[in-house]
Amino acid sequence: MWNEVFLREGFRMHDTDGRMSPLRNLGILAAFGAALLFGASTPFAKLLLGSAGPWLVAGLLYLGSGLGLLLYRRMARMPGVHLKGADIGWLAGAILAGGAVGPVLLLFGLSRMPASGAALLLNGEGVFTALLAWFVFRENVDRRVALGMGLIVAGALLLSWPGRARFGSILPSLCVAGACLAWAIDNNLTRKVSLADATFVAMVKGLAAGAVNVALALAMGAKLPGLPVLLGSGLVGFLGYGVSLTLFVVALRHLGAARTGAYFFTAPFAGALLAIPLLGESWTAQILAAAVIMGCGVYLHLTERHAHTHAHEPIEHEHAHVHDAHHAHLHAKPVEGPHTHVHRHDPMTHTHPHFPDAHHQHTHEKKNGA
Repeated sequence: MWNEVFLREGFRMHDTDGRMSPLRNLGILAAFGAALLFGASTPFAKLLLGSAGPWLVAGLLYLGSGLGLLLYRRMARMPGVHLKGADIGWLAGAILAGGAVGPVLLLFGLSRMPASGAALLLNGEGVFTALLAWFVFRENVDRRVALGMGLIVAGALLLSWPGRARFGSILPSLCVAGACLAWAIDNNLTRKVSLADATFVAMVKGLAAGAVNVALALAMGAKLPGLPVLLGSGLVGFLGYGVSLTLFVVALRHLGAARTGAYFFTAPFAGALLAIPLLGESWTAQILAAAVIMGCGVYLHLTERHAHTHAHEPIEHEHAHVHDAHHAHLHAKPVEGPHTHVHRHDPMTHTHPHFPDAHHQHTHEKKNGA
């Protein structure tokens, strides 16, 4: 199981001398893995468009992710997941926003505005994700992180710049922007349940989003393609959406929504690189410039060091964990490696580098997070 391997090998968030170790950090590796898989799926999805419309392909990809994860969980005999009342509400809200409201708004907007303007507006998801995380859900942000996010967004905008953008009337543009906001709400609400089994969360979201998108496509007159396209969509969806979303949930758990969104913003660049050999496209000054700008933004995030004395309030919850500074509880028998059970965190005050992960939800007096 890939998220269990990450949990076992990459859980340490800092070295013994207190410095952040980005290359071994679980959240960063998971976020980049999610971006790489999702970005790599784009050229393959374009190949499928010759046999089915874009909305139906999107639905089939989501269904492939959900069904693939369902099959994996059955084959691996993974235990059932029992969410608490609050978590059920967060997940239901995420599915409603990202799996139902977002696709409907996007469908309305795309059908009534030029594609060039829509391509640029779709970059709003990452921006809205960060703004909601910082100002609504109170994730810590400093100037370095904000500047890095800005550079990554600028690179994504440059990568999607069509040469000339047309937006048409205001209502369709607002609908596309509203779809991005819905997906940003989805990202932030998913973070609330990110301690749950990542494959379960990704499976439920994939099945829900797939059902909605396929239903919309069929309602608009789309016809199901042949078996080879269905199987191809399922495979691409499982890897590019299912495994990617699983890693995205793991990243949300350890980085928070804003930082995960920033790393995930590099997905279009991964897709552009793969399209060069796969679709016969060529290197352009636009791709190279976007790479430099995004690289600077990623560097600012990778070299972030946020450390200060902070207090942990007592809390009792259940999630997969290994024994570390935040999970030092005892067992009746020795336990090694990742395991799951209800456990209690006693009050603790200490200092070490950290991200706004599930165990560091404290507030900051200053926005620079010093």
